[in-house]
Amino acid sequence: MLDDPRSHGLWEKTAPPAPQAPALDEAITADVAIVGGGYTGLSAALHLAQAGLSVALLEAIDFGFGGAGRNVGLINGGMWVMPDDIPGVLGPVHGERALELLGGAPLLVREIVETHDIPCEIETNGTLHLAVGETGLKELRERHRQWTSRGAPVELLSAEETARRVGSDGYAGALFDPRAGTIQPLAYARGLARAAQTAGARLFAGSPVIATERAGENWTVRTARGAVTAAWVLVATDAYSTGPFAPVRAEQLHLPYFNFATVPLSDNLRRSILPGREGCWDTKEILSSFRMDQSGRLVFGSVGALRNTGAAVHRAWAQRALATLFPQLGDIPFEAEWYGKIGMTTDAVPRFHRFDRQIVGFSGYNGRGIAPGTVFGKTLARHVLGELSEDELPLPVTDVKAQGFRTAREAYYEAGAQLAHLAGYRF
Repeated sequence: MLDDPRSHGLWEKTAPPAPQAPALDEAITADVAIVGGGYTGLSAALHLAQAGLSVALLEAIDFGFGGAGRNVGLINGGMWVMPDDIPGVLGPVHGERALELLGGAPLLVREIVETHDIPCEIETNGTLHLAVGETGLKELRERHRQWTSRGAPVELLSAEETARRVGSDGYAGALFDPRAGTIQPLAYARGLARAAQTAGARLFAGSPVIATERAGENWTVRTARGAVTAAWVLVATDAYSTGPFAPVRAEQLHLPYFNFATVPLSDNLRRSILPGREGCWDTKEILSSFRMDQSGRLVFGSVGALRNTGAAVHRAWAQRALATLFPQLGDIPFEAEWYGKIGMTTDAVPRFHRFDRQIVGFSGYNGRGIAPGTVFGKTLARHVLGELSEDELPLPVTDVKAQGFRTAREAYYEAGAQLAHLAGYRF
């Protein structure tokens, strides 16, 4: 997108085309105006249109332009935070409610993909959270205990079983979640957009919002050349927020994350590396992730930005890491490279904001956008439809609060990732 091969990389090369959507160039009315064309906004548009409401969705660039089109493609349940800690952050009622909703969120993604026949390379063979050393295994034992106490069907795997599934003996064990899986993330976003259009939602690309104003009992959301007047405004811009909703970006710390994709592996290598096609990530503080795409490319990533000196540093680290974990790969070339930004909140849990009367939104997915974004979009639709009151939502109302020293801290984390990868996996 925007003629930048490092913005969406492999996903832009292999996704079906985006559905046609004009820029908004007139004044229109709708029941609901949605700002942002990622998973949350598109899911909300789909579910509201299916319920018979008129919907106008405004996307600044194109559907999936933000984190929705750049991420690894892991469909995870829950959040980074340990399950037992979430009630302490959100309160006992909202905490358990959020855990139940997010734990089952990958199943909603599967249902939408199947119902709307979305071509997005979905794999439903689960994910593997990989233990690095005894410290990592201890963490996974505790995650296993906390999730199984809530009835989640997760399994703690031995080092031997992990090696068989991964194709590497570099891990002390793994936590397997059969509810989870992988997806072509940009293809899924575009498929959601197409499904929402088919259901009757009006979608506009290239239409950044520049202002939101009261219009009697309603709201008018303005772009440079048009406007939508609606009773409700749903804010779904998250880490890439600009314009009147830039404060949503300001309450998140941007953590850069990159991915490299190899050329397609041979049949022999596919049988030895991730033969079950699970998605993987590890327990390191500066974590790594990897998964296969449908054509057998190994997608390998970690924290860092592919700009300035970071491009060469992280590329060399990825080559060393793959050679250590999967020596059977040999000197395999990369076919694509890209990076994006993860929006991290102060406590690593999402937010629900009421910006004004009937202007609301979820944000702050902390690197877990696919399933949470999908299910929170449906939740917003149910709230607008009157099926869920504000007190029945999975998150409490919170004020938007900017993080302090954000620019300096973001620069520190970007530089720190380079330093860590300069030293990592050296022989």
